[in-house]
Amino acid sequence: MIDLHGYGPRLLEGALVTIELAVLSLILAIFLGLLTASAKMSRSWLLHRVGTLYTTIIRGVPDLVLMMLLFFGGQIGINMITDWLYDQFNIDIFININEFVAGVFTIGLIFGAYMGETFRGAFLAVDSGQIEAGRAYGMTQSLVFRRIRFPLMMRHALPGLSNNWMVLLKTTALVSVIGLSDMVRVAAEASKATREPFTFMIIVGIVYLLIASVSEWGFARLQKHYDTGHAEAN
Repeated sequence: MIDLHGYGPRLLEGALVTIELAVLSLILAIFLGLLTASAKMSRSWLLHRVGTLYTTIIRGVPDLVLMMLLFFGGQIGINMITDWLYDQFNIDIFININEFVAGVFTIGLIFGAYMGETFRGAFLAVDSGQIEAGRAYGMTQSLVFRRIRFPLMMRHALPGLSNNWMVLLKTTALVSVIGLSDMVRVAAEASKATREPFTFMIIVGIVYLLIASVSEWGFARLQKHYDTGHAEAN
């Protein structure tokens, strides 16, 4: 039996933190991705430029660099603002950026750009004839989106969404550098204390693999649901 030297409960807590971080980051990324796709498909020159600038910056800067910039740079920026408030209005407040919140925000922001490209391509792949048919039946714009455009878009988006989720899941390991006690950080601390890095890192790898396997099963079920009524291409 594997001896975890008492680190078992902490590893379990770290695994739960990792799962929570990944799920919340995914929700934020999907929200930002839909906004980005809408902006890049908009007829507004300003919205299109903003969406393009966002995706260009995020896709061009390494994830670790962005995480450190947003966490440490954000804390410095907040401190400058609170210092100014104290100097000008004698308002004494202190705001400390939470590592978990910073991790969710950063990962969600990063993958919002990738999700935006995924959703944009999926929206463009939807047959415009079906949209026009829905309008011809008297459906409102919101009803056409819910009943026709969104389901058809999801059918095309799910493969890319699944890939982005898998990469996002592995990216959660980066939050250990900003001090969050996730599974990787706990394993690293345990490895240094016990000098048994293989034991703890192999457990981390297995947990990530299990989460990925369950995720693949879930996305396969979703793909089957949205493929209902569509003939498989040969």
